[in-house]
Amino acid sequence: MKKLINKLMLSGFTLAVTCQPLTSLAKNPIIDSVFTADPAAIVHQDTVYLYTGHDEQLPGKPGFVMNDWLLFSSQDMVNWKSHGPILKVSDFAWAENSAWAAHMIERDGKFYFYTSVYYAGGEKPGFAIGVAVADSPTGPFKDARGSALLTNDMTDHSPIHWDDIDPAIFIEDNGDAYMFFGNSVPKYVKLKDNMVELDGDIKVIDIPNFTEALWVHKKGDNYYLSYASGLPETIHYAMSKSIHGPWEYKGLLNEVAGNSNTNHQSIIEFKGNDFFIYHTGAMQHNSPIGIGGEFRRAVAIDKLEYRQDGTLKPVVMTSRGITEPVN
Repeated sequence: MKKLINKLMLSGFTLAVTCQPLTSLAKNPIIDSVFTADPAAIVHQDTVYLYTGHDEQLPGKPGFVMNDWLLFSSQDMVNWKSHGPILKVSDFAWAENSAWAAHMIERDGKFYFYTSVYYAGGEKPGFAIGVAVADSPTGPFKDARGSALLTNDMTDHSPIHWDDIDPAIFIEDNGDAYMFFGNSVPKYVKLKDNMVELDGDIKVIDIPNFTEALWVHKKGDNYYLSYASGLPETIHYAMSKSIHGPWEYKGLLNEVAGNSNTNHQSIIEFKGNDFFIYHTGAMQHNSPIGIGGEFRRAVAIDKLEYRQDGTLKPVVMTSRGITEPVN
């Protein structure tokens, strides 16, 4: 084989593997060239677009250092292409710092990117939710409002200043759009059709032991609300027949993800297959960027399986990840 490769190279041929703009092959974590966290994925035109946070903290140092959001795409869930940073905190002129968890949704040919950032203005400085918009899933993105969509002084459910984070958007078949969000208190609110204004009161969701990281998806007639619980965080879920609940708690979905106090899930269906996307602190010593940890996380993907009654099987986390291309 080595002789054949040398012969091909000398004759002017280049092996396909050397020219593919791919960042990853089958493994977990899926990206080892940069630290990624808080995955949010969408499927658009037979491509998975995976938006992540970007951990930049130095080894052994405490605290999150996050300044921008990254994008990766795949057409088979095995090979991933990097699109680099697609948005920075500084792209929101009103924001101070902290490119925390985000969520992408497409509507009427526009792509709306909802983000958690720190906002020092208002009567109660704290984390706020902003929204950027683009004509393509890869951008370029711009601030859709020039101001925050939701700020800390608009809620009084908790005394902490980070209780309005982790936006997750769900659009009903009838076009009604809702934003789920929160830390310590789970909340949701209807959005106007323009996707950049609130439309009604903020409501509290009744689910047990909630910490953060709400995510809503639907399969068949069932709505699924998954979320992080406790610290270190595990992922749990509830089910309902309505986006408004009531939500019936169903149990544990994902255990603590190695060497990380936090977790944040994204659930998608792609070409008839279901996937659970999450982050872990288990990047190994031999990775190009060094060892992972609580503030140096990396995104991983494993299969999601449903039982016949619609409930979810606990996710089996693997170091191999998705090994067979999804076609």
